[in-house]
Amino acid sequence: MPTAPRDDPGVYLAAERTFLAWIRTGLALMGFGFVVARFGLFLREFYAHEGGHKITVTGFSLAVGVVLVLAGVFVDVAATLHHIRLTNQLKRGEYRSEGPSFLATSIAIFLAVIGLAMAVDLVIVH
Repeated sequence: MPTAPRDDPGVYLAAERTFLAWIRTGLALMGFGFVVARFGLFLREFYAHEGGHKITVTGFSLAVGVVLVLAGVFVDVAATLHHIRLTNQLKRGEYRSEGPSFLATSIAIFLAVIGLAMAVDLVIVH
């Protein structure tokens, strides 16, 4: 006889692994945001040192970097709230599969848009 999800420790461990994966995703977004924010400064200093053509600083790198850091914070908060709700549902035996993850789909589309914007910025500005 199969055990109920609330009595199966593997279900809780899987939820914990998923939660930790989301935390890593949020931290990666924050780290990448910091790198992107500092990229414009790096390019300006590099070209100033080389004595080459002057680079026009648009602030785009800083804006995208800040948005990515904030997205990382949002992912961590949303993952925490989802994990708490999920484990409470499992404890009560009320878990229902909700289909595809809205958070995962939203983050994937958001990152695709940010990536396209950065590609356009690199081609046009630099």
